Amino acid sequence: MLRAIITLLFIASTALSAGLAPAHAERIKDLADFAGVRSNSLVGYGLVVGLDGSGDQTMQAPFTGQSMTNMLAQLGVTIPPGTNMQLRNVAAVMVTATLPAFARPGQELDVVVSSMGNARSLRGGTLLMTPLKGADGQVYALAQGNLLINGASAESQGSSAVINQQAGGRISGGATVERSVALDLGRTAGILQLNLKEADFTTALNMVNRINNEFGYAVAQPLDGGSIQLQSPTDTGERVRFMARIENIDVTPAAASPRVVLNSRTGSIVLSGPVTLRQAAVAHGNLSVTIDRRPFVSQPPALSGGDTVVGETTDINITQEKGSLQMVEGVELMEVVQALNSLGATPSDLMAILQALQASGALRAELEII
Repeated sequence: MLRAIITLLFIASTALSAGLAPAHAERIKDLADFAGVRSNSLVGYGLVVGLDGSGDQTMQAPFTGQSMTNMLAQLGVTIPPGTNMQLRNVAAVMVTATLPAFARPGQELDVVVSSMGNARSLRGGTLLMTPLKGADGQVYALAQGNLLINGASAESQGSSAVINQQAGGRISGGATVERSVALDLGRTAGILQLNLKEADFTTALNMVNRINNEFGYAVAQPLDGGSIQLQSPTDTGERVRFMARIENIDVTPAAASPRVVLNSRTGSIVLSGPVTLRQAAVAHGNLSVTIDRRPFVSQPPALSGGDTVVGETTDINITQEKGSLQMVEGVELMEVVQALNSLGATPSDLMAILQALQASGALRAELEII
């Protein structure tokens, strides 16, 4: 499995380094967002009913019984004090949703429903009307509907089999927006601000130059490496047209720094851009790798009309004996990873070596572990 992953990544890395080509142009809407245009998180507490005996056990989750009593009281049903309701078809849940920018009352949102008690499964359940609140405590949506659970389970004579977890599910269009969020696109009339998704001074300057060239006058002004100020129309309709025009301007972003991402759980390694090494000595257990590069000259036959070509070939010598320090310099990291993989190095070996190279300053890339 690891070998297949490394092979695919080597192909991707080769394609990236093949061309060391200049970065291609991208739309501003893919590189930046207008300040104030954002989504908001909503959360609510509710009850799921209609379960087939797989709900909360109220002795271990007393809040489920209390919630059921309060709900029935609001519906005009009085439960005698001290009654111990052994509910098996009800589960207490948390409901979450994302309220997108410009959402208006009446629009529908998808919601995620997650058990917070000891319910075994929410399959077949129905979420009762649940208010969804924002960070300010105001209700912005109401959720209700039948849950869709992707998991499955089966039990027989004490044996059971489970596919995926069943303590959570989704309701498509399960919430209705009741209140919209006012957006503040600019603190000052006629002023808008663009925030780059990845701060970079070169990209910000390129963006300012392209915007000003598009409009023919100084519309944009850089504030820092992550923000740009725009002079916009004050009329609402004209401002929308202005923003749409800004979003579709093509800008060439600065070349991104090479990055190596390690997944400590799966052992996956992802490289973005050509990653090279400074001079360093590498030894790890009984693994040793030597990578040499030799220049060569291809001379065409006399009178053939061809051109002399100067190239470079790589020799990789692999041994699995007593570990020794090996010098590597200027080589691409993917070649080192390929060589280690051919020796049967484990993901832990690869991560340990890459971390050591990064700590020594020899790895010419950002190292990120997730």
